[in-house]
Amino acid sequence: MRGCGAVVSNGVNSAGSGKRFYGHLLITTSLATLMTAGVAGAQQAPTIELNPIIINSNDDATGPGNGYLAKNTTTGTKTSTPLREIPQSISVITREQMDDRSNQRIEDTLAYTAGVTASPWGVDDRFTQVNIRGFDAGSNSMFRDGLPQKTLDFSGFKIEPYGLERVEVLKGPASVLYGENEVGGIINAVTKRPTKDPLYSAYASYGTFNSYEVGLDAGGPLDKDGIWTYRLTGLFRDGQQEKDFSENDRVFIAPAITWSPSADTSLTVLANYQWDKLTPNYFLPLAGVQYPASYGQLSRSFTTADPNFDRFHANHGSIGYDFEHTFNEAWKIRQKLRYSAEDTDYRHLYYSNSMIDDRTMPRTAFTVDQKASAFSVDNNAEYTYESERIKNTLLFGLDYNRYTLDGQKGFGNGPNLDILNPIYGLDIANPPIYEDLRQTISQVGLYAQTHAKIDDHWVVTLGGRQAWIDNKTNNRLDPASSSDQSDQAFTWQAGLGYLFDNGLTPYVSYSESFKTNIGVDASGQTFSPTKGTQYEAGVKYEPDFFPGTVTASVFQITKTNVTTPDLADPTNTIQTGEIRHRGFELESVVNLFHGVSLTGSYTYLDAEITSSNTAGEQGNRPSLVPEHQASLWAKYNFDTGVLQGLNVGAGVRYVGSSFGDNANKINIDAYTLVDAELSYEKNGWKGTLKASNLFDKTYYGNCSADAAGDPMCIYGEGRVIKGVLSAKF
Repeated sequence: MRGCGAVVSNGVNSAGSGKRFYGHLLITTSLATLMTAGVAGAQQAPTIELNPIIINSNDDATGPGNGYLAKNTTTGTKTSTPLREIPQSISVITREQMDDRSNQRIEDTLAYTAGVTASPWGVDDRFTQVNIRGFDAGSNSMFRDGLPQKTLDFSGFKIEPYGLERVEVLKGPASVLYGENEVGGIINAVTKRPTKDPLYSAYASYGTFNSYEVGLDAGGPLDKDGIWTYRLTGLFRDGQQEKDFSENDRVFIAPAITWSPSADTSLTVLANYQWDKLTPNYFLPLAGVQYPASYGQLSRSFTTADPNFDRFHANHGSIGYDFEHTFNEAWKIRQKLRYSAEDTDYRHLYYSNSMIDDRTMPRTAFTVDQKASAFSVDNNAEYTYESERIKNTLLFGLDYNRYTLDGQKGFGNGPNLDILNPIYGLDIANPPIYEDLRQTISQVGLYAQTHAKIDDHWVVTLGGRQAWIDNKTNNRLDPASSSDQSDQAFTWQAGLGYLFDNGLTPYVSYSESFKTNIGVDASGQTFSPTKGTQYEAGVKYEPDFFPGTVTASVFQITKTNVTTPDLADPTNTIQTGEIRHRGFELESVVNLFHGVSLTGSYTYLDAEITSSNTAGEQGNRPSLVPEHQASLWAKYNFDTGVLQGLNVGAGVRYVGSSFGDNANKINIDAYTLVDAELSYEKNGWKGTLKASNLFDKTYYGNCSADAAGDPMCIYGEGRVIKGVLSAKF
């Protein structure tokens, strides 16, 4: 949708705002005509040709968005709802944003998002590494199409961004709609769906570390009436990372088909298969700390791994469906279902101890052989009631999740490594097995939510969930330690907002989350779930005179029932720990006139461990939580003249300093990274050159303590350049 080079998405909430929009347009056009006439004098004014303006009042809540903007979402309420009507902070990364920036990993996709710390462990391809508002979200808060896609130990079910329409981040506790998850928020990846219109695109790329990719994305109707439609997305990648002997290989294919016999009924079957050969990350000792400074710091390509031993191979796939049927103007039902499975074969040699002497590194050998599966189904019904003053959407549902994890882990001493003369290609035996178990987790949740708009201005949200969880562990090495633990939790949320006619929406909200804790205290009592609560207040602004959004919010999150050592019996733990995060976020997404699109964000976090029995922790800042973060990305599209089709984009990301430990003795320095993109498009062909960390800044993504308490660190990713040739047919 373009007007004077701008993309306009007009989800008009009242007749007044629509009139003001066209009023601004009329005034702008009239002024432009008068100014041109004045310059021309008595001569006839030249014709002013404006790009067409398309008003889209039906922004698809699961589609790719309009440029950098998305106005609707399903993540916030599980129903298609305008973002400004949800009294909680939500960020949407559209398909165009992903295409313009580096997007090899979900972490790359989220790197410019307010409240999000991407890759807090550097580039670690075992599983997704993301923090939201200072809390881990990669392991317990990943969702795909509204269903959980959690990391089960070392089975990460990695998501390929090329197969997505958009990625949405709902910030703060979200257990009412989504069950068990971490307190900071959830990430919902939305899969590409079949299309009514024919779609054919492909690309090939080559980049740093001898990495190349090819991809295909096709879709459209299968019959003349469009009752059957399809989508087929696939990718092949062969490459490396900057570490020696690393792998960065992937095969991904995702077919989808939709049956829609009428406007009231649709069934979409979604499947994918992914075969990965990837590389874990690892800590390195520091020059002048574990060994003499005269040796110099180990390079980013230095590896503790051995090509004959180390690997991270994961095969996983899923199949499921989304079903929806509308009975009448009031009633609608939905069912989402998915089954996923993964095989993980993981071998790792890493440094975690103290140097034996000035140049000899001890290594630990670690192995994982696991099979994991996840079955999820979510059933809900939506009832919409409208009167002269009230429009209310009532949602109630029942969901069920079952996770299984079965496998072994090995742990032991590996061969030493001389850092000045490393020898690789050794014959290394697998370490002894120390864990052999099967774990089954079953969760049932009953939830309800009401979302009401009153007098076209007041927005009220209220919801609650009752959850039941059963966790069974069968320990084959020690049957006496096998366990069967049952928990239950009730969570609720409430929100209030006011929709001003000028696009301003102030709001306040309260929300809760829960996460189970496995184990017992000294008396044999099973641990209660960890609970999270959040108070949030903010303002959302969607101006009616240009396409863009601005969100500012303040919040306080408290995480309670955190396990901490029992002072009366240090061999046991109790649930008296507590963590409190307070913060401020500012985020803007704008499609300006004259071909400029931009995103900007700032995050401030005041984080504190408010209660802990671990010596030296209480009152400290939790590890890996920067106080300040900021980002800015801008793109300029030449849509007229001799440079028409040229796009230039650049961005800067700042991540403030943090601590590598809760004792606050290990510092991680702040860093600033610059990214860039240059592309040219003509007649359906597009050539793109992308660079992340353009100036190849050396920085540490994470630091921790070795056995002696000295810092050891993980490098952040260096410069990555990729050239892409793509075509749309």
